[in-house]
Amino acid sequence: MELKTLNEIEIISAPHSKISEVDFENLTFGNVFTDHMLVCDYVDGAWQKPVIEPYAPFMIDPSAKVFHYGQAIFEGMKAYKDEQDDVWLFRPDENYHRFNKSATRMAMPEVPEDVFLGGLHRLLEIEKEWVKKGKGNTLYIRPFMIATGHGVIAAPSQEYRFMIILSPARAYYSGEVRVLIAEHFSRAANGGIGAAKAAGNYSAQFYPTKLANEQGFQQIIWTDDATHTKLEEAGTMNVFFRINDTIYTAPTSERILDGVTRKSVIELAQRENIKVEVRSVLVDELVSAAKDGSLKEIFGAGTAAVINPIVGFSYLGEYYELPKLENSVALEIKEKLTNIQYKLAEDTFGWTVKI
Repeated sequence: MELKTLNEIEIISAPHSKISEVDFENLTFGNVFTDHMLVCDYVDGAWQKPVIEPYAPFMIDPSAKVFHYGQAIFEGMKAYKDEQDDVWLFRPDENYHRFNKSATRMAMPEVPEDVFLGGLHRLLEIEKEWVKKGKGNTLYIRPFMIATGHGVIAAPSQEYRFMIILSPARAYYSGEVRVLIAEHFSRAANGGIGAAKAAGNYSAQFYPTKLANEQGFQQIIWTDDATHTKLEEAGTMNVFFRINDTIYTAPTSERILDGVTRKSVIELAQRENIKVEVRSVLVDELVSAAKDGSLKEIFGAGTAAVINPIVGFSYLGEYYELPKLENSVALEIKEKLTNIQYKLAEDTFGWTVKI
């Protein structure tokens, strides 16, 4: 796809840049932000002119609906810089369409393409020096929308604010990841908002994840809400299981997010003649595979982490460590995927978009 530059936009430049104060070699994920942000308000049934302005706090009414009824959605994207100093996005159309699906599910207005993608294009042109070269360096992109209309009546807001903020980033996760398979808690339920990137989905995970952390696990593999027999997601990522030479992952549903990295992993694996099956994987099936040695790998896939191998899991008080592999399919796919993102390999899929 080709990004359109947004012409109808007001630009207020920051008086000075913070970039010289940033240690790009020692970044904590999501803590440092660039000089500018995009803001666009929805008022009286219409989107107003977008503004790119200096990154700063803003005032909001204490009765704003976002505080009381949780109308808030977001996306996660990244920009990459190649060796020729060109800046690229990875499948931004997928994020744009998913954002508006989330908006519809949360009774929020859809954001026009020229505001979301055109505004992002213009913002990245201004902030391109914040995108550093080198594999592992990215500029994390956080588009989000909140309900700004005032009043505490339980009804959808009439006013909203769409924003894009940018954060230079390196690796999201580090170290070995061990997971606890959920026996009671659920990430989402049928008929709920699990397929939307709604803020409440993530805050609801914090407490059970805290309990898992206290037991020495970094994340939870969520199970279905009805029977807790089907494996669904890992932490904030889609999850894959390699049993023998086949990769399995759960189908998307009302409970499971349609991850951009997830679908890219599936397509890339298929191109590389790695067998992939999209179907429900049962907890009992995973335990049996761990016991008989056919379980080779578990890995999460998401924008922030790209692919994160999982070295072991616990279920019903029993821990299963995965084998140490010389040839990891997860790491092979990660290498091929990131090579496409950084323009180090040919993009045969047409996924990358130049700024």
